[in-house]
Amino acid sequence: MNLLDAPWLPVRRRSGERAWATPLEALSDPNVVGVDADRGDFNVAGHTALVGLLQTVTPVDTATAWKRLFANPPGIDTLREWCAPIRSAFEADGDGPRFMQDLPFAAAETASIANLLIDSPGENGIKNNADHFIKRGRVRQLCPCCAVMALLTLQINAPAGGAGNRTGLRGGGPLTTLVTCMAPRSLWHDVWLNVQQRGAFLSACGDAGKTAPHFSFPWLAEVAAIQPEGGQTAPLAVHPAHVWWAMPRRIRLDFDQTASGDCDLCGRPGDKLLTRYITRPQGLNYKGPWAHPLSPYYQAKDEWLPVHPQPDGLGYRHWVGWVLGMARDNGRVRPAKAVETALKWTDLGVDLSIWASGYDMDNMKPRCWYESRLPLFGLPQCDEEERLMVAEDVGAWVMGAEQAARCLRAAVAAAWFPGDTRGDLGQITASFWAATEAPFYRLVRERIESARSGLEHDATATAERWLATLSRAARDLFDHQYVGAGNVERQHPDRIATAYRSLRAALNGKAIRQALRLPVKEIPASRRGPGTAARKSGAAASKEGA
Repeated sequence: MNLLDAPWLPVRRRSGERAWATPLEALSDPNVVGVDADRGDFNVAGHTALVGLLQTVTPVDTATAWKRLFANPPGIDTLREWCAPIRSAFEADGDGPRFMQDLPFAAAETASIANLLIDSPGENGIKNNADHFIKRGRVRQLCPCCAVMALLTLQINAPAGGAGNRTGLRGGGPLTTLVTCMAPRSLWHDVWLNVQQRGAFLSACGDAGKTAPHFSFPWLAEVAAIQPEGGQTAPLAVHPAHVWWAMPRRIRLDFDQTASGDCDLCGRPGDKLLTRYITRPQGLNYKGPWAHPLSPYYQAKDEWLPVHPQPDGLGYRHWVGWVLGMARDNGRVRPAKAVETALKWTDLGVDLSIWASGYDMDNMKPRCWYESRLPLFGLPQCDEEERLMVAEDVGAWVMGAEQAARCLRAAVAAAWFPGDTRGDLGQITASFWAATEAPFYRLVRERIESARSGLEHDATATAERWLATLSRAARDLFDHQYVGAGNVERQHPDRIATAYRSLRAALNGKAIRQALRLPVKEIPASRRGPGTAARKSGAAASKEGA
């Protein structure tokens, strides 16, 4: 099964119908609007692989040619011509090299095909009977299409997997930020938005002089051809295209011992369903200044590290950092290269968004899969100075929202518990971000439109409106979801009243107004609420959930 010729990719048509197509059919059909697998991580992996495929083979090296292909996508014959030189690297089965699989080997460990899925319970989870939410035995057999997609997803995300099982070149469970059209157009447009001009890509990360096929597709040779035994793989050891086809895990699917029945993921019947794979440790050990085009990076001392999703999820608080970059107390955050490049296209005739996704991993344990859409509106049409002003204003709004979220969490903790509070109160913060997301993006749209039109922007008035929104959301959540909605007989009215007065004072206090760059209002001592004790009692909860 050659993955450039076989219809292994699940896609969604404009009509809403699901179909199975070859990658080149999917990219050349204007009625295909997206990858449509049964899992979110599969959809992102499939989309990422299509970006990598086009970036690897595209000859386009001028802005004019790039925009011409965005407006008029190439036909399937052109795509076949581009991909012809690398076709042999995409064989999924057979006796020789296989897509993202190790070369044939004898002595090895056998694993259930379910272990290709990142959220499958591990050996310790099964041994300790700890698979409470995602049970063992859900997946026993996969069709070749789903098995390849699972393998691709594992190699891209590659969490820690025990001794010798390597993580990917972005670490385990990286954040991926893909640029897409806000209004669905076609799969080609969403993929092409993330493809850079060839010269810019080849000069970014890696050694373009390493043209032997295995420097791009590591499964075409032994590990030793790239990395010495016990060594490491740095960017200059491989071709720049390797960043799309990294292979940290040494896996070979078993196409000999198969079963018949229905695939446990897609449900399609088959008589050669895969039930296991073989594996061995000591794959490519990625170290050094890797820069993946789809990942934002943060500064840690003198190096840049890829951003990974955290337990508090993905949302608008990340908008400035992942779109324009920003400085924080502990360093800087810079956007993914694909995002930086997309913002340079000022005349595409479409509004863009960022599709952010990834696993929140605790070492080798996935805690959650997150996805979020961050709209860019007309930001590419703003010049550099206008973008800086947008970043300053929106950054202040985010810092104000962070301060309001801390105030809410501290007040709820003070209302619920006497004294110091320990534990995870992250659900309170998550509710606050969800409640304020829509009004935040309305303000962002207004701010970008004013920047594009050259109209004067009243930063103080907008910040006051945003503060009113934050205050209203925090009070509503306190009143109607977390404290006021509780059983009356179990509540402590004095403690609740004190916490609520503290919350109201904090929501118009010095810290939040400074964060929003608003003038600080001095409150006479006679009007200050008795909220000091409540704020102190909630401080531990605030720190714990930050």
